[in-house]
Amino acid sequence: MKAKAFDSNLFKRILKYTKPYKARFYGVIAFAILLSVFAALRPYLLKQTVDSYIQPKDQEGLLWYAVLMGIVLLFEVFSQFYFVYWANWLGQDIIKDIRTKLFNHMLTFRMKYFDNAPVGQLVTRSVSDIEQIARIFSQGLFMIISDLLKMIVVLGFMFYMNWRLTWIVILAMPILVYATRVFQQKMQLAFEEVRNQVANMNTFVQERVTGMKIVQLFNREDIEFEKFKEINQKHNKAWIKTILYNSIFFPIADIISSLSLGAVVIYGGFHILDGDKFTTFGDLFSYTMFIGMLFNPLRQIADKFNEMQMGMIAANRVFDILDSESDVQNNGTKIAGHFSGEIRFENVRFSYVKDQEVLKGINLNVKPGETVAIVGATGAGKSTIINLLNRFYEIDSGSIYIDNQNINDFQLESLRKQIAIVLQDVFLFADTIHNNITLNNPAISREEVIEAAKKIGVHKFIKTLPNGYDYDVKERGVMLSSGQRQLIAFLRAYVSNPSILILDEATSSIDTYSEELIQKATERITKGRTSIVIAHRLATIINADKIIVMDKGMIVEQGSHQELVAKTDGYYKNLYESQFAVEKSE
Repeated sequence: MKAKAFDSNLFKRILKYTKPYKARFYGVIAFAILLSVFAALRPYLLKQTVDSYIQPKDQEGLLWYAVLMGIVLLFEVFSQFYFVYWANWLGQDIIKDIRTKLFNHMLTFRMKYFDNAPVGQLVTRSVSDIEQIARIFSQGLFMIISDLLKMIVVLGFMFYMNWRLTWIVILAMPILVYATRVFQQKMQLAFEEVRNQVANMNTFVQERVTGMKIVQLFNREDIEFEKFKEINQKHNKAWIKTILYNSIFFPIADIISSLSLGAVVIYGGFHILDGDKFTTFGDLFSYTMFIGMLFNPLRQIADKFNEMQMGMIAANRVFDILDSESDVQNNGTKIAGHFSGEIRFENVRFSYVKDQEVLKGINLNVKPGETVAIVGATGAGKSTIINLLNRFYEIDSGSIYIDNQNINDFQLESLRKQIAIVLQDVFLFADTIHNNITLNNPAISREEVIEAAKKIGVHKFIKTLPNGYDYDVKERGVMLSSGQRQLIAFLRAYVSNPSILILDEATSSIDTYSEELIQKATERITKGRTSIVIAHRLATIINADKIIVMDKGMIVEQGSHQELVAKTDGYYKNLYESQFAVEKSE
């Protein structure tokens, strides 16, 4: 897709983020004006010094003008400092606000959004793309304003001093303006490609680093290395294209500037030799500075415009996420208090992909305090039920009730606060065990965590670790075994004191010792509260009050273990007997 040379609507949207910092915004512009005036004043003072004091050999006047030029230089340095400092400060505050808004927005997204969006791409948008937006202000917008002001003021001084020499310079400017325009358009397209390749590389690297165990386990190192080289080569080519354009443009700009300076010196020199009073040695001295001050900003404007373009491309990507309407609708007004735990599904239909139903008219009743197990083959829809109960996804049709109240009527935060989940694949943050249990909730004290750990039999295990509750489990909890991570997850669920507890295959893939601890923990935390247990190992749910058997998105059987195994040729009976036979043979 061909990108616009300049998207004014996008630019206006970015500028809206400057509203909280209006004083600083206008302050930067004020210093840009002062900077342009003081910068252009120096060559003018140099002309006066040469013509009025050096040629007439006026030492006293020369000393006075030298002091005056020093004062002007100090004011220029002062203006430059505040201009650069405030412009960068403003840019950093703006991206702080955008990054906060973006992250807060992503926290509200449905799980479906994260199912489809590559993690590496989201990281790129949240970090490097947003950082690039700051350069709109630090290296783009204000620098362009400053350069344009400087050029206008310089042209004003040049016409005032010697309009003939000035027209020589102006005649060369359209060539540089045209070259700048072509350069800017080429670079805008090149930078778009660069950002695409950066996002692709981030996504690839993030996925391979996360899944390094699989890469090595299946001897995929060489294959993945070749894929990385291909992606890296595309990234390299995208950057080389920008280098090529820079290598062409800047020498052209230097040649035009040098030729203009040569033309002014030759033209002015001949007029001085002919005794023309309209051109002086001071003019030639000052014009050598003026031409650099006029052409360098014009050349740099192209570079600064590229910075703006990269920032706007990045902003467009970030705004695409901010404009995504994938957030879970949180229109509920009721605050969910502590539930008695009655759950009811009425003709619930749901599909992750349109027209491909995963749940096909589910009707389910769970009584308060009841432990209900859900079993079935992979893909039967077991985990989908708990995802819908937490409103991670929106149902296609039907209704879900807790304590006879539609879950859509509850404020989302209060609803999820009453439901705790222990997953098979436990996610732990790179933090201490204590912080992973409380998730930095200040309402949960260290004493409460320790007391809860003792009640469910986890305290002894934690105390055996270096630093105990302050043990750093590193990224994703790699310092702990899968069974230990499960125990931490059980404790995390327990201290949150939920009304409803969900165990999603929480006892699979763990060692015997950890399983015994988890069984004890399960008995403790399910006592007195509604619990839903999803399990492949049927031996772990024999004592459940009710067992729901699912197949292809439908409930095909339900009842107690004794009732279901008594059914002749029943789905659950066949499943249980085949699993029992396998375990016995092992």
